[in-house]
Amino acid sequence: MELALERKAAWGIPVMAASAGIIVANLYYNQPILHNIAQSIHASESSIGKMSMMAQLGYGLGMLFLVPLGDKMNRKNLIISTCILLAVTLLLTATAHSANALLALSFFTGLFSTPAQIILPMAAALGKENRGKTVGKVYSGILTGILGSRVLSGIITSYWGWQYVFVISAVLVVFAILLLSVYLPEVPPKFKGNYFKLLGSTLGLIKEYRILRQAAILGAFTFGVFCSFWTTLTFHLSTAPLNYSTASIGLFGLVAIGGALVAPVFGKIADRGNVFRGLYLSVAMMAGSILLLKMFPFSATALIAGIFFLDIGVQATQITNFTRIYALNEHAHSRLNTVYMTTYFIGAAIGTGFGLMSWKMGGWNMATWQMLIWSLIALMIVFISQRNSRNNTSIIPE
Repeated sequence: MELALERKAAWGIPVMAASAGIIVANLYYNQPILHNIAQSIHASESSIGKMSMMAQLGYGLGMLFLVPLGDKMNRKNLIISTCILLAVTLLLTATAHSANALLALSFFTGLFSTPAQIILPMAAALGKENRGKTVGKVYSGILTGILGSRVLSGIITSYWGWQYVFVISAVLVVFAILLLSVYLPEVPPKFKGNYFKLLGSTLGLIKEYRILRQAAILGAFTFGVFCSFWTTLTFHLSTAPLNYSTASIGLFGLVAIGGALVAPVFGKIADRGNVFRGLYLSVAMMAGSILLLKMFPFSATALIAGIFFLDIGVQATQITNFTRIYALNEHAHSRLNTVYMTTYFIGAAIGTGFGLMSWKMGGWNMATWQMLIWSLIALMIVFISQRNSRNNTSIIPE
């Protein structure tokens, strides 16, 4: 059966990567065009600005209550049915004319975008030998969707209006549904208990696996750096002496996409058993990138290089983390992913808050100090994790 799954994956993995990117992009389409939406429906920017928050809230609740179902239900059916609801929600968003309607629909957009986090552990189950490489490819699809969404929504809005962002996205989701229905492999559910036992067992994994706790905390700090960086970078680029336009700022996302495409190389390193070598390299790359951006804050070359290598470092760390946690329990991939990704997004929220506070206190200089400190804490977490691994006699600490 595993051999059949691996053969299916030859076509399935690229489809899963592209589909995951198409799905998760819906969390971020609204961010660059909130001003346009507010003007169009004659609403205040403060009220429309809550669209992003509502989408993230829906996504967070979806990770807690929907993603664990990937271990209990037929994953293919769960993914496709949720994507159908997402496509309907996007079409309704394009026709909405009030702030309250858009906020409610943003919540459901986030909720129904969670199949991306069911696809990722599903890909990990398709083969143990090249798990890091496989996870790296799918995660690169997710990151490309996240980073490319901002660029795409700005271009579409400039030519046709913000409504077409959601119409085109709905069409893309339908296209993904058609591909997934053909190429997504059938992975039978492995959890036999009821839904409440499923949720209880998800929490139990935190206590059971030390590696899960270590990876989740490391993921929180690295993604916290990532979100802090992109939040404050917009302010840095738009103010003197740089004074970049909104369109120009969006193009820096293309540099980050290049970094996301390189990151799967680290999955191969993890597959060879060099987990901590990969983690040290990726986290050190993050710290070095922040240091470069601190030393040359107004250099376009330094900005491009810093963004590129920072993104490689952050994404490579996540790919290695995924490879580690999916090896813990072959029957609990979705639940392991729930614990990891919930902690991951908590780190994103805290990192964003610290980034904004640092910017307010001391601009780019203070913001980069905060990111550098967080990167060094992440490096310390890797060191402690490696030491605990050496002290433990088992291959996978529990």
